[in-house]
Amino acid sequence: MSDNPADYPLAPEIAKQLKFNDAGLVPVIVQAEGSHEVLMMAWMDDHALAYTLATRRGTYFSRSRNEYWIKGLTSGHIQEVTSISRDCDGDTLLMKVYQTGAACHTGTRSCFDDRPLELA
Repeated sequence: MSDNPADYPLAPEIAKQLKFNDAGLVPVIVQAEGSHEVLMMAWMDDHALAYTLATRRGTYFSRSRNEYWIKGLTSGHIQEVTSISRDCDGDTLLMKVYQTGAACHTGTRSCFDDRPLELA
């Protein structure tokens, strides 16, 4: 098949289990396989999810660039997807990956590294 996520339709039996928002997106929390470290949060549309399921490569929809983003395609910081689960409402996904290199666009392993908020 194609390397273009837009060419991948999501199976209807999977789509009916999910609740996409008004923009046609669902949030996905990405977690490191084994350590359970939360690496990042991103968005998927039905094609990004279908492509991820077919290729086991973390694939997202960039809201700021309005295009698909296959993790590691340009950086080499790939995500090998090991599992995807939906939450109880079907409106959020949890994806486990083997992460090579940084998950965050800033170059850190996790988007949540060294960014604590002070609790009152």
